[in-house]
Amino acid sequence: MPDGEPVPFDGGLPASATADVGARGFGVYVHVPFCASRCGYCDFNTYAPGEGVDSAGYADTVLSELALAARALDGSVPRVDTVFFGGGTPTLLPPAELGRILEGIDRTWGLAPGAEVTTEANPESVTPDSLARLRRAGFTRISLGMQSAAPHVLRVLDRRHTPGRAIQAAREARDAGFEHVNLDLIYGTPGETSADFAGSLQAVLDAGVDHVSAYALIVEDGTRMAARMRRGELPYPDDDVAADRYLAADYTLSEAGLDWYEVSNWAAGEAARCRHNLIYWDGGDWWGLGPGAHSHVGGVRWWNVKHPSAYADRLARGGSPGQGRELLTKDERQTEEVMLRLRLAGGLPLSTLDVAGREAAGRALGDGLLDPARYSAGAAVLTLRGRLLADAVVRDLLP
Repeated sequence: MPDGEPVPFDGGLPASATADVGARGFGVYVHVPFCASRCGYCDFNTYAPGEGVDSAGYADTVLSELALAARALDGSVPRVDTVFFGGGTPTLLPPAELGRILEGIDRTWGLAPGAEVTTEANPESVTPDSLARLRRAGFTRISLGMQSAAPHVLRVLDRRHTPGRAIQAAREARDAGFEHVNLDLIYGTPGETSADFAGSLQAVLDAGVDHVSAYALIVEDGTRMAARMRRGELPYPDDDVAADRYLAADYTLSEAGLDWYEVSNWAAGEAARCRHNLIYWDGGDWWGLGPGAHSHVGGVRWWNVKHPSAYADRLARGGSPGQGRELLTKDERQTEEVMLRLRLAGGLPLSTLDVAGREAAGRALGDGLLDPARYSAGAAVLTLRGRLLADAVVRDLLP
């Protein structure tokens, strides 16, 4: 994370930032940093048993930050459109504790009618009873970390659940009344074959979920997997293999009625799309609660201290847990809009680009990276080939 400028003790924001909160939606992210074990590829801000972090009292600490957030925004939030509990493994906390945090958000700002409320979960961290209790507490959507249906791939990723557990958990969530269920996949893991990935895709379809996220494996410095690759125990991911896996995912999911709406996400219709993530991608506002959580309101972005103890200590002293913040310039906000909105099926208005950017868009059109019909209508929308080269297209469109 960058150093940024200091966050005021009270977490206060400039008047310019709070003048139009929620114009593109307002969400709340709740970070729950606890995990039963650490996956070899993960570099998220998480803590496993034996690492000196206790989950006792965590809900109360988050509610303390929520009270500070309410004072900082001072009535400027119209209503909360989405809430997303991420981690970590949020469902390691009892459903009653997660429900208490959700109730606090509703009491503080009010949930909009039909608000989307998501929790992430590992398949082994939920049961039919806990899912039913989460649903009664107001959760409407669950995102389960499946990653693969192949046992040897799960072992390489250091995942603890059995291959069939994610599918079973997805069905249990549906039975509990969850309106929307997502399964996450990771492709390109060392040792994964095309048949392995085809089996994972078929398992996802057999589960009957209405949303799938599929991400290429990224090897992050400092992870156990990165160390294994440096020692030569595992091969590094292959870009050509990742491209083949992406094409397989798009074909299989599209044939089954799940259409892409963001480069790595497919949904069975507009109602099944993750509205919380769309707030991020559309440049909306959100407050991130929890250690290491990021927030954005009106062009001000800030991030909390990462360690749970430091986070709790700052709140106990009555101050903001923010470690640093930055005020985005007009050019920075435009850059982020190009980077994020080009990844969406709705695309990027060509009017957003400067002259050089529009010229680059014309070249991308000629190279088959942008949809001709949408281009004629004034939008830059990636073709399937363009999605494979999305990062390069973004770089060309930016100043």
